[in-house]
Amino acid sequence: MANFYTDNDKLRFHLRHELMEDIIRLKEKDYADYGKFDYAPQNFEDAIDSYDKVLEIVGEITGEVLAPNAEDVDKEGPQVIDNAIVYAEGTKRNHEALTNAGLYGMSLPRQYGGLNFSYVPYVMAAEIVSRGDCGFSNIWGLQDCAETIYEFGSDEIKNEYLPRINKGATCSMDLTEPDAGSDLQAVELKATFDEKNDCWRLNGVKRFITNGDADIKLVLARSEEGTSDARGLSYFVYDRTNKAVTVRRIENKLGIKGSPTAELVFNNAPAKLVGDRKLGLIKYVMTLMNGARLGVGAQSVGLAEAAYREAVKYAHEREQFGKAIKDFPQVYEMLANMRAKIDAIRTLLYETARAVDMTKTLDALSKDKYRQFSQEERQTLKKYQRLADMLTPLVKLFSSEYANQVCYDTIQVYGGSGFMKDYPVERMYRDARILTIYEGTSQLQVVAAIRGIVSGTYLARIKEYELMAVKPEYQSLKAFLIDLRERFEAMVEKANALGTTSEGYDFNARRLVEAAGYLIMCNLLLIDANKDDMFANSAEIMAKYAQAEIEKSSTYINNFDTAILDKYKTAFAQ
Repeated sequence: MANFYTDNDKLRFHLRHELMEDIIRLKEKDYADYGKFDYAPQNFEDAIDSYDKVLEIVGEITGEVLAPNAEDVDKEGPQVIDNAIVYAEGTKRNHEALTNAGLYGMSLPRQYGGLNFSYVPYVMAAEIVSRGDCGFSNIWGLQDCAETIYEFGSDEIKNEYLPRINKGATCSMDLTEPDAGSDLQAVELKATFDEKNDCWRLNGVKRFITNGDADIKLVLARSEEGTSDARGLSYFVYDRTNKAVTVRRIENKLGIKGSPTAELVFNNAPAKLVGDRKLGLIKYVMTLMNGARLGVGAQSVGLAEAAYREAVKYAHEREQFGKAIKDFPQVYEMLANMRAKIDAIRTLLYETARAVDMTKTLDALSKDKYRQFSQEERQTLKKYQRLADMLTPLVKLFSSEYANQVCYDTIQVYGGSGFMKDYPVERMYRDARILTIYEGTSQLQVVAAIRGIVSGTYLARIKEYELMAVKPEYQSLKAFLIDLRERFEAMVEKANALGTTSEGYDFNARRLVEAAGYLIMCNLLLIDANKDDMFANSAEIMAKYAQAEIEKSSTYINNFDTAILDKYKTAFAQ
């Protein structure tokens, strides 16, 4: 039987990271639920054993149900019938299998029917699901909305909505509008308070809404009359059973076709306020978006893993000129680079997930009125909050770009056959394209990440990694990465001479951010290889790849002349 968890030792490796003991202890509040719930763990080993068993179930359902359904789902897709979105038959089977296994809401507290899992196994489950069907992972991943309700909703809202998630209620986050894409400050959907019925009423249009006809919808709307910026926006929860939303259409997309993307019209729809007024975008959506970006990271890693395995399988089977194509340097170089890139984005993904885990658990404890939050815990929270904020745009940027590259190269390994519908790789290639776009484009991730260059936080983190001792066989690789870091520092110094608020600096921002990302991923791979030799090849290959890319960017910045900006501005007009 196919199992997409047990066939990948690298997942178990990341699940067993040494920080997980602290994460789980904090999440379980020193295992306070033991004895109150029959499935609550007694200690760390008990908790990890539960994580492992549940991920095995996710892996089995993905391998035996989701992956076999993926092709038919892509062909059939969802449709609108009687103002309701009806999933493809395969999507229904996927959702039913995961619901029956009790896998939705796995990170929610047990009082709401969840498993109280930390964020790392949830992200791992998302990666596994994405390997089976990239499109379905959007339906799975939107249970992130439950986290937002749990963190910011009133007790009334939490008690009403959260227990439904575990029973299979679907979710959506309704943000985008026809004239408000990346610029969510421009949202115009109106929220007005209905005093007679003691509820809010939503009116307006939302566009490009993933899983748009979901049972539970989190909606960003303008609650403050006369405003035009983020300060006038609040967040609301809408229940589909009220039937006050019209599904105008499902978008006909290039890929992820099993995931319905809808345009919706809210018609005096009753809704409840989540949290406080005016904080909808400033606080709640930004928290949800950070989670969604990590979700796209998991989705990207899962899809890249699926494509890579198809490429390796085909390269072993396909023969040309009397030998398997895997034995040609032009092919095995591609395959090795693909493997290294996937290992790199996976280690970055779980480094980020652990930082988010520590942030979420410590933040929750800081609000616990039944225990004292120590100064040491406060400092630890700040440390991991900074790390999570720093790494999230990097993982979204690199994972989505690398997933596209891996899927592209997989088709190249297949040659002409990869262009045909006979093989799943053309679907994977189409599915990958959206990853660099939704939940914040790659360009927006650079805008978010460049602050880490200006402040020096990326450089400081890289130097922290360098302090870790490594085995003798990895000393030369460590020295190599230190040399690369010094090259990076010189590049940053040269860019800073342009002025960090200048147009020239912005123009080179992606080169700087990517260089920092290469160094972080390479150092993480070195640390992984120091623990387990299965990462040794990827660490060496990624270091060479990073060297080439950093040298290229360094050469460009060292020879940069701001006069070139005018040529770029006018070139496309000719």
